[in-house]
Amino acid sequence: MTSGAYDELITRTKDASLLASTASLLSWDQQTKMPPGGIEHRSKQMAQLVGLVHERLTDPRIGELLAECESDAELTSDPHSDTGANLREIRRRYDRETKLPGDLVEEMARTTSLAEHEWTEARAKSDFSLFRPWLEKNIGLSRRAAECYGWESDGEAWDALAEDYEPGMRARDVERVFTPLRDNLQNLVSDLMSGPRKPSTVVESLSLPIDGQERFVRTVAEAMGFDFERGRIDTTVHPFCSGSHPGDVRITTRYAENKFFDAIGSTMHEAGHGLYEQGLPVEHNGTPLGNAVSLGIHESQSRMWENFVGRSLPFWKWCLPEVHKVFGDATSHLSVEDAFEGMNIVRPDFIRVEADEATYNLHIMVRFELERGLISGDIPPADLPHEWNRRYKEYLGVEVPDDARGCLQDVHWSAGLIGYFPTYTLGNLYAAQIFEKALADIPGLYDDFERGDFSALKSWLNTNLHAHGGRYLPAELCERITGKPLEPKPLLRHLNDQLRPLYGC
Repeated sequence: MTSGAYDELITRTKDASLLASTASLLSWDQQTKMPPGGIEHRSKQMAQLVGLVHERLTDPRIGELLAECESDAELTSDPHSDTGANLREIRRRYDRETKLPGDLVEEMARTTSLAEHEWTEARAKSDFSLFRPWLEKNIGLSRRAAECYGWESDGEAWDALAEDYEPGMRARDVERVFTPLRDNLQNLVSDLMSGPRKPSTVVESLSLPIDGQERFVRTVAEAMGFDFERGRIDTTVHPFCSGSHPGDVRITTRYAENKFFDAIGSTMHEAGHGLYEQGLPVEHNGTPLGNAVSLGIHESQSRMWENFVGRSLPFWKWCLPEVHKVFGDATSHLSVEDAFEGMNIVRPDFIRVEADEATYNLHIMVRFELERGLISGDIPPADLPHEWNRRYKEYLGVEVPDDARGCLQDVHWSAGLIGYFPTYTLGNLYAAQIFEKALADIPGLYDDFERGDFSALKSWLNTNLHAHGGRYLPAELCERITGKPLEPKPLLRHLNDQLRPLYGC
């Protein structure tokens, strides 16, 4: 049973969420379909909408309703009940939103909309100087937001920004996980690079028409269970997933004639996000129970499908014959072993979204260190290219050739997403641990993959993860699913078991 105050609170929460979903669609349109001439007007639209959402979320009436509900023991006695979880998360968001003045919220929305456009131009021209003024503006705005939020006395400004993406995540906690993980990964990469065997590189000589790639990746997404009656796939510079409702989920990917396997990985990654969005409980849409719990958990879904499914040998036993059906003679020379090994080549390189599993998290560590320094002031924005290139040489042993393949390759900082990047590595850790549990719970799962049947995994994820929405905090959800707190051992087991045999070490 609920109270009148609770019902009014949920109505107001859904109202704000509905408006925010409209802003989400405008953002999707800007990155996929909008003509370049619309950017100035779009920035004003986004600022107005985000301002209106902020007004609704910070209405003093929300605070009054929260206080009334929180005084009702029947509503709050079980923190994991519908009412308990919703009240917890609405309170957390209300406390954060009310710390930000409305003019700052609108300025951030307006600036990031313009900055994303300028980032696209700077990236196309590989010229950081074109983006530098916008990075400086975004860093300045992020610092102002962090000051408004505040942080613990033993923490730092970055912590205040990261809270939006992974509740409870602090820079020192990330550093504590990243340091030993980096050592293990660098040792693994070193062993692989000096191994006596090298995987097949036949896939790298493929050149396939874009229209065929578009048809094929749609086939893969459908096989995974992505519902095109409730979603769509489009092309963009930087692939992403945008979900405004479980019945309207937009995923994007990108193509190049000589990078077909990257298109497959990118599409499976975003479709993994899309399956999570489509699997959220529609009856709770617009409330915390209808939202993803965190970006780390969200990323676990994309990385699971991309890596633990898409890079597996059983997957390619099903997938390669499907490739032959679409591309015929152009791929007839390709064997299952060629495809499997080609998807698991380890090669330290510049581009995060094209990185192999062994080096991917090193890319994230570079970004974490840089944005932490940008926010603290230890790294001036003007020094970003130098600092980026220096760390790539140290961690991955590569010389960055230009800005486009260096500090301009990601959209995140242009969009003001400071504190976001570590969630990618957290996602890999969650994915490994959750997938181990799925393998234990679902007999013959890899046999299913060989037949192109991914329904058992999707159903298991729907039940054990997606259906909970924001009911549990990330750490609680992980332990509820796997019986253990998050740990790096499953990911390291997966990487060693998958990659060492391919390199004979």
